[in-house]
Amino acid sequence: MRWHRSHTALIIAVVAFPGVALAYIGPGAGFALVSSFLTIAIAFVAAFFAFATLPVRAALRARRRRRSLRHARVKKTIVLGLDGLEPTICDDLLQRGLLPNLAKLRDAGTYRRLGTSMPALSPVAWSTFATGTDPSRHGIYDFIARDPRNYAPKLSSSEVYGEPRFLRMGPLRIPRGGSGVRGLRRSRTFWSILTDHGVFSSVLRVPITFPVEKIDGVMVAGMCVPDLRGSQGSFTFITSDPANAPHGGVTVAIPRAGGDVDIPGPPSPLAPTTLSARVSIRRLPGQGAERFELVAGKERVALAEGSYSPWVRLAFRAARGITLRGIARFLPVSLNGSIAVYMTPIQIDPERPAMPVSYPNVFSIHLAKLLGPFGTLGLLEDTSALNDGAIDEQGFLDQAYLYHAERCAMWSHSLERLRSGLAVCVFDISDRLQHMFFRYLETDHPANRGRDVTHHADAVEEMYRRMDTLVGDTMRHADGNTALFVISDHGFKSFRRGVNLNAWLEREGLLATRDGAGPGEYLSTIDWSRTRAYALGLGGIFLNLKGREHDGIVEASEVEALKQHIVAGLLALEDHGVRCIRRVVNVAKEWDGPYRNTGPDLLPGYEAGYRVSWDCAKGSVRPELFEDNTKRWSGDHCVDSEIVPGVLFSNLKLDDREARLIDMGPTVLELFGVETPAYMTGRSLVAR
Repeated sequence: MRWHRSHTALIIAVVAFPGVALAYIGPGAGFALVSSFLTIAIAFVAAFFAFATLPVRAALRARRRRRSLRHARVKKTIVLGLDGLEPTICDDLLQRGLLPNLAKLRDAGTYRRLGTSMPALSPVAWSTFATGTDPSRHGIYDFIARDPRNYAPKLSSSEVYGEPRFLRMGPLRIPRGGSGVRGLRRSRTFWSILTDHGVFSSVLRVPITFPVEKIDGVMVAGMCVPDLRGSQGSFTFITSDPANAPHGGVTVAIPRAGGDVDIPGPPSPLAPTTLSARVSIRRLPGQGAERFELVAGKERVALAEGSYSPWVRLAFRAARGITLRGIARFLPVSLNGSIAVYMTPIQIDPERPAMPVSYPNVFSIHLAKLLGPFGTLGLLEDTSALNDGAIDEQGFLDQAYLYHAERCAMWSHSLERLRSGLAVCVFDISDRLQHMFFRYLETDHPANRGRDVTHHADAVEEMYRRMDTLVGDTMRHADGNTALFVISDHGFKSFRRGVNLNAWLEREGLLATRDGAGPGEYLSTIDWSRTRAYALGLGGIFLNLKGREHDGIVEASEVEALKQHIVAGLLALEDHGVRCIRRVVNVAKEWDGPYRNTGPDLLPGYEAGYRVSWDCAKGSVRPELFEDNTKRWSGDHCVDSEIVPGVLFSNLKLDDREARLIDMGPTVLELFGVETPAYMTGRSLVAR
């Protein structure tokens, strides 16, 4: 029986005793309450109505499905996404016989490059996958966008709308609704279209699926789910030596002998304060090596240096009867003499979600009760903690594989219960691990200076072999009536040198900062009255267009000449005689969708080894045009999309035309006998 049917009674129980519904505001900005007692009552009535009408709705759905799918070619379609799998590495390991399951798929069906999106960024690529459209139709160009009204950065994927309303009772503010959260990705997903035809879909951790959408099936949201603080992932470092705490994250001081600490959490929904949860790190008496335990509420967890704790539940009490629940893991970095404990970002507790991280909301509760707690943050693997020195490479690997095991269990649960319909799951570890360990593939990488270059030299290869094992586990669920696809959204290249586009624009006289203002961040020091173009994020360059940007100065008649000037200059840009930009895409000429004017005007495609610099991505204007990338984040895919295609493996013989990520949606629709909608610009890969 399908999950959304079999747990209707549990849904009723959940909405009768709900947690506080919350909405995400933005990076680091926290939450806003969007529920009310009326909302709770409506949810209860809706759940009761759904339960009462279930037999009739099930019969109508089955009838619609039979009528819609009479031309279907398969009963099931499985799409396994391995984010960032690089074709050249696959080729090498296949030739060496180290990827036997992918080799079986190649030999029985299809293996080829899979053209990615431009820019080749995960939120853009997976939005292209989901909608069968380019960025000018789905509207996602980067992780962040700029608000043309004030040039401020914002998440590209979701936003809060409306103004929250409160009933004031003394110092308290009781929420009465008035606002909510909505997704900003445009165009419909192919699983939404399948819903119209009665096809069940299980969609797990696909990027840019937050907030979750209502489908005929189940969904667990992926990239861009916030942590409980409302950020995209902020770790905590508990230390008895705050002066030597790592840069980044939240530092919490603790006595050298251990004791109680208050962990900062989300802003209070009832008052202008920050909620906290108390935990204790205690030395235990005994002989021999010192032992420690962590106490949080009624939970007691043993701590061991270099080993992650299980998930620990944290309670952030706002008022009597209103408590926000989170979970976190703790990694003792040092317990000998001084105390240093890394704590993961505080995840939304899937068993008691403060906001929906699944559809239906009860599905995350079901999974957590069945499989145990699991990470819900959109960007789970904490690359910032490794970059900032809060954890080392082994700590990062251990964390990544803990999350990987959770997703494997979730994926297996999905496949075991799929009798017909679609199952999609994206695994992130392949992307995150290559970001952080690509330096081991090049002995002369700038990020290797002063660092070990041997201890984890096989980390990337080991990850590929584990992905092959995952493929083998997935293949066991593909029978003769199943189409199976294993795909990556893009490939990977080394990231050796950063390019500060804002520095170049300043040298060209196209950007100016206020006198004495310094480099700033997020465009904060730019003099807009003298700036004609600027860069922000990983993707591209914006024109300061009059009538679009708040202080725009570029006239419409000047646009094309200005673009030509920038393109010619970037294509001629060299770093010690090496060309660093391969091509520049003029968005208005490349695409014709309704959102082609909402993102960057120009998209530089970098040569391998180059990428936009860290400072430029944050909208900073520093004088250095080029800089070595010495961070552990040593591999990337923010280059020309033509040189970082993904991979496509399938148990089907597909047609011989060039395969692109944008074609996956139309391909799945045709396999189920569903006509591709006119707005999709991809086309089916099914052999005629």
